[in-house]
Amino acid sequence: MDEKLRIESRLAQIGSQEDPATGAVNFPIYQSTAFRHPRLGQSTGFDYIRTKNPTRSVLETVAAELESGDAGFACSSGMAALQTVFALFGQGDHLVVSLDLYGGTYRLLERILSRFGISASYVDTNDLEALEAARTPGTKAVFVETPTNPLMMITDIRAVCSWAKEHNLLTIVDNTLLTPFFQRPLELGADIVVHSATKYLGGHNDVLAGLIMTKGSELSAEMAVLHNSIGAVLGPSDSYQLMRGMKTLALRMERHESNALALARFLQDHPAIAEVFHPGLPEHPGFEIQNSQSSGNTGIFSFKVKDAAYIEPVLRHIRLIAFAESLGGVESLMTYPAVQTHADIPVEIRDAVGVDDRLLRFSVGIEHAEDLINDLGNALEAARAELEK
Repeated sequence: MDEKLRIESRLAQIGSQEDPATGAVNFPIYQSTAFRHPRLGQSTGFDYIRTKNPTRSVLETVAAELESGDAGFACSSGMAALQTVFALFGQGDHLVVSLDLYGGTYRLLERILSRFGISASYVDTNDLEALEAARTPGTKAVFVETPTNPLMMITDIRAVCSWAKEHNLLTIVDNTLLTPFFQRPLELGADIVVHSATKYLGGHNDVLAGLIMTKGSELSAEMAVLHNSIGAVLGPSDSYQLMRGMKTLALRMERHESNALALARFLQDHPAIAEVFHPGLPEHPGFEIQNSQSSGNTGIFSFKVKDAAYIEPVLRHIRLIAFAESLGGVESLMTYPAVQTHADIPVEIRDAVGVDDRLLRFSVGIEHAEDLINDLGNALEAARAELEK
């Protein structure tokens, strides 16, 4: 696709010019697991579905282009994407990882990869002194979430990438929350970007997928071997569904961003709320860095109620907003990280970071902002009335 086109046009045109034989504006689903060889020693470029599939290939190409990468790899989930990336490392290798980390990534590192001799240290990745203090002779990479999930901590990607390159380390960035529409870490110096494409890229809470984008021919070739060998690849139907969702990414992200800011500002002034974590608010400590490396903000943020007793009645009284464990879809969802997304992180670590029993995570959808404000406001008022009885 023409790289001069703006990202909105490139998203809307995903797959529309990839089937010249029929002129189909939606690239077909090639459900075949095997492909004929024209003759011995010859291939159409497609042999077996795990290695390569036409529908998945279109998705992987556009994903790489959107993130300014050299290669893209579509996986069966976001966790499968992380497992594939972490397969770059082995016995004795060490990773420096963002402190406020998604619970599933922590579980993968501590319960699975530790069995293979891979260790991790968790630090504030925006603190270069902390990064340096955590580095060991076995350190091979730094893994960054920015913004983090759920406390929305911001890391200066350029600074981390510069530090990593000084020490010959890979920089891996989880870009799930901002997507390439708002942030492109590979352009800032990162080597690998990963996405839980289930979230904003798919955008409709109806497809499970992960993406990996790499920079550099040698790293891309190694990732291709791992992707094929591990085999946690995305099927053709899910590849098609993900591309369909991505066509509206620009429109959705703009609405997610504006709605989330409206809800965050509403909560800032609410008497039941102690703290709001949203990098689009000028009071956020990462506000300036966020603006310097991203063109917008995500639709997810977190907030703390003043009293943990509010949690249960608020979650019981929301109506338009669903109490559900995910993010990034068109429907608004609210999650209680301490017992859902971050339950596998030891309580002492959660409390030290700030993921305590007063924290709620809000994935703001594309509904009308006033309807969402009314729903959450009513739930908070109902909770207050119950507690005052």
